[in-house]
Amino acid sequence: MKRVTRPLIIGILLAASAGIGVRAFYAGRDSGAPKVATALVTRGAVADVVAATGTLQAVTTVQVGTQVSGTISWLGADFNTIVHKGQVIARLDPSLFQAQVEQARANQSKAAADLDNAQVKVADAERQYDRAKELAAKQLVAQSDLDAAKLAVDLAEATVRSIRAQVAQAQAAVSQAQLNLDHTVITAPIDGIVIGRSVDAGQTVAASLSSPTVFSIAADLAEMQINASIDESDIGRIRPAQRVTFQVDAYPNEHFTGTVAQIRLQPSVVQNVTTYAVMINVPNGALKLKPGMTANVNIEIAARENVVRVPNAALRFRPTAAMFTALGQTTPAEVRGVRLPFGRPQGRQADQIRLKPDPTATTRPDPTVKEKATTIDALFGPLAEVETEGRVWTYENDQLKAVPVRLGISDGKTTELIEGAVQPDTAVVTDITTGAETTKTATATTAASPFSGLGGPGGGNRGGGAGGRQGPRP
Repeated sequence: MKRVTRPLIIGILLAASAGIGVRAFYAGRDSGAPKVATALVTRGAVADVVAATGTLQAVTTVQVGTQVSGTISWLGADFNTIVHKGQVIARLDPSLFQAQVEQARANQSKAAADLDNAQVKVADAERQYDRAKELAAKQLVAQSDLDAAKLAVDLAEATVRSIRAQVAQAQAAVSQAQLNLDHTVITAPIDGIVIGRSVDAGQTVAASLSSPTVFSIAADLAEMQINASIDESDIGRIRPAQRVTFQVDAYPNEHFTGTVAQIRLQPSVVQNVTTYAVMINVPNGALKLKPGMTANVNIEIAARENVVRVPNAALRFRPTAAMFTALGQTTPAEVRGVRLPFGRPQGRQADQIRLKPDPTATTRPDPTVKEKATTIDALFGPLAEVETEGRVWTYENDQLKAVPVRLGISDGKTTELIEGAVQPDTAVVTDITTGAETTKTATATTAASPFSGLGGPGGGNRGGGAGGRQGPRP
């Protein structure tokens, strides 16, 4: 292998350094003129939406449980089984409850026999009392004997009343035992489809504290709901009957629609973040949507068709004094902080939203009125129209010019133009790169050159520099 000589290495490094210098020279010369980036004002549709996530669920879902404890002896339904109201879907082992019914009926029979015996004793005591009264009338018995006969009648009648109560208790025990026996047969409470099964045949269920769930039945999957969580910053813009579009991961190329049905006023706070549940009705005639799917929801707050749209990048653009200097212009009053023609201040405050006052609203509630808002219209009134006053910049004849505009709704990329001296296909400025910024970038690129760390004559530690390690001579 041939060894590289020191003069050859120095020549290569000098050539590379010269190339970098020429590149930096032309980059600096090209950066003298500012670069103006623009975008076109267009015409089309704009929709203001609130994005959220939610979970699909059936409109009505019934948890079918058992009211008695026992062993599952038979299951008549499984996942995805279509059931009808009153259909038997499970049975528990009835032997224990049948024994309880027989025992309760035996107790009832014994109470009935005791009642008959007590009634016979009452009849006998009444006869004894009648005979004692006849003898007492003829003064053949003492008054104490007559009182004792009357007491025996009263005691016998009290015994009859007590045993009648026992008979009623026995009848109630029979009814309770029979009801428990009937509860060993589990039927479907509604027409629907089984979407959950929690037990298997032979499993023991205990209903001592709460009713264990055996099946979950959805009433009708052709109509479903989305339980969407809306942030508190957006809940004020949600109203019933608003149009909703959403997607699910199972069908990424399809868009589904629905409508807002209910705005629940119960807040949910998780890690200091407050959200509200919004229920969205969704038709599901094709049965593509399944319970539990995650839906990426877009709630349409307002929509405009065939309007002039301004790119949001142009609305965010804020020129600096350095940009005007690079363009050879005098810094205008708008950049120095003078108020806009529409009366809006400069800077970020120009993007603040101003709501039109509702003409039907009162400025101060009447303290004499005691009526409370109970209807949906009273709880969620109409939305106020939104307007924003801002500014865009045009670049014509090498001049940067401010154009005040009045804006409407935005879809995140473009904003509706309500008023302003710009028309469709007008180019508006989104960014300006001055020469100083370009030169600074070129300088940083040169400083980061991979050759900057290699030694030339008198340079680094490698390549044969004056202070470097000498290679062997040829």
